[in-house]
Amino acid sequence: MAGKINAHPAKRFFVEMLTRDIELKDSILDLLDNCVDGAMREKKDELASDQPYVGFKAEITFGKDFFSIIDNCGGIPQSVALERAFRLGRPDRDTDSDVPTVGVYGIGMKRAIFKLGRSSVIETHANDASYKVVISPEWLADDDDWDLPIEEVAESSLERRGTSLRVEDLDEGVSRLFSDQTGFVDDLKKSIAAYYGNIITKGFNVFVNGEEIVPQTSSFIYNQNALTTGNGIAPYVYSGVYKGVEIALAVGFYRDLPTDEEEEESLAGRPSTEKAGWTLICNDRVVLYADKTRVTGWGEAGVPQYHTQFVSIAGVVTFKCNDASLLPVTTTKRGIDGNSDLYLAVKEFMREGTKIFTAFTNKWKRPSKERAELSQSAVSTSPAGIMSSIPDNQWTTDQRGVIKGKKFKPKLPMPVVNQEHRFLRFSRPIQDIKALGIHFFDDEDALPGDVGAKCFDEALKRI
Repeated sequence: MAGKINAHPAKRFFVEMLTRDIELKDSILDLLDNCVDGAMREKKDELASDQPYVGFKAEITFGKDFFSIIDNCGGIPQSVALERAFRLGRPDRDTDSDVPTVGVYGIGMKRAIFKLGRSSVIETHANDASYKVVISPEWLADDDDWDLPIEEVAESSLERRGTSLRVEDLDEGVSRLFSDQTGFVDDLKKSIAAYYGNIITKGFNVFVNGEEIVPQTSSFIYNQNALTTGNGIAPYVYSGVYKGVEIALAVGFYRDLPTDEEEEESLAGRPSTEKAGWTLICNDRVVLYADKTRVTGWGEAGVPQYHTQFVSIAGVVTFKCNDASLLPVTTTKRGIDGNSDLYLAVKEFMREGTKIFTAFTNKWKRPSKERAELSQSAVSTSPAGIMSSIPDNQWTTDQRGVIKGKKFKPKLPMPVVNQEHRFLRFSRPIQDIKALGIHFFDDEDALPGDVGAKCFDEALKRI
């Protein structure tokens, strides 16, 4: 029998498959990623500056019946809309090859829309066109028609072009989370403050239901003398390049060592802070925040498992590359690919740095006057900001593994150990003591105390 069979995909398969393994919060953050990507395209020649995103913003608004996100980040050019923006998957890997985004597969916006509800309107005002695209329940139910209607709209009078997305006919679970009876709103605000803190400090503004988000940023305890001399409290820092990916790493103390009361509160489930652990950033987007698990090296290869006594230790790793496929990030953009060669190599330096500060913490467990004198104010900064303050003569090269780079390893102050002494009293046959006296001192009449002390010292040397 000759002929053809129907191998056309079913929309229901895409909708259910794409949304099953992503949380609602991560879907919304995907949409926020698209806004940031638009700002990056608009300012791609100025991204190295301190405040490249000044003037750009995204406004997220939702209730039990709708979701909306509006930005002024340049809009979606018509050519991009026609060729790939609304396709279920990116047809090529060269898109945005000159912009450091984190998207690889081109499914973020569609997946978020399907996660939220069944009826949506995307209206965009770009430099070349103003138009809207409607994704209706009827379109989702029709497996034969995969073409989306695009309709021209009046041109925006705003100085900066942008995009608005509104979703209605919300999924029942989404509607419940968006109601006032859950803590979803506060959780989303905290996540945006943490995951987009780096972007917000560079000028980007985010609003959730009218409230502007205040960023959470990285900070470290150090002083300039420690960075220039290598002696004192300062972060461990590493810098390297692997296949075009720039890596910058810093780990150290972001606050003073915890008091006994703070440790007790943490053990009782009332932690005084949640910033401890490792934060991983890919192209300015945080993909893992304050992680304290084996994913970031805790509890493996000589690094102790995370404990409340290590609440003062935090680390940051930044990865930068215009080719997002080279970054060790998962498709949800909220996780790290722990099996990538790049991340496994970087993890060695993460563990090395962590061990320096866990060992230091163990040695300074007991509160004392000397420990109190170590107290300093934390400086809000990035690994790159710290690196710029370290003189060339304090760096050492490190050629291990696949990454070629350099590191700064501080010599942290250690407590003075006041040794306590105890007497050792025991008896042995006199002929054995005389034999040891001859062996060690060429004198069979050497004092038994001197012979015993010499035996103790020799035994201690062996171990």
